[in-house]
Amino acid sequence: MVSTTFNNLSDEKQTKIRRALLKEFSSEPLATAQVAPIVKTAGIARGAFYKYFDDLTDAYKYLYGVAMRDIHSEINNETGGQFQPQFYLDQVKAFVQGARDSEYFGLIKMHLMKNESLISQGSVDPATVTAPEWATMILSHEAIKQIIINPDSQAGVMNHLSDALNLLAGKEHA
Repeated sequence: MVSTTFNNLSDEKQTKIRRALLKEFSSEPLATAQVAPIVKTAGIARGAFYKYFDDLTDAYKYLYGVAMRDIHSEINNETGGQFQPQFYLDQVKAFVQGARDSEYFGLIKMHLMKNESLISQGSVDPATVTAPEWATMILSHEAIKQIIINPDSQAGVMNHLSDALNLLAGKEHA
């Protein structure tokens, strides 16, 4: 977890470090990423890096969390309490577009291609959501992954996702 020392840095210094992290983690999988290029780009001492983060995985989790918050901040997540396939299709489209338009695109693509299995993320307990909601989360994540990795697949992936979500909602092809 990012340290309070890091949180107490000026916004300018935090931004410089985030940009250095982004540069490294967008071009290198976590398994081969190194601290040296990060500290060189950020203009900080190696010891300072370890004052801010426990290790590279900690720094990666921090940056990926920042990226997800930034991209999701532009997405409306109010369902109105009903399972509506179009709502989820719109969410996937908005996330993909937000990712493409963001400075984090390389990071997200690298995450989906190389790093996702290395980082344990808090998954949703299926007991806390309905079966259609749980299935929608899994399908939406996979759709996003396929589209980010292969942008030419977007139309086909979105059509399959639409069909699957409509089946979950008990509707035939909408």
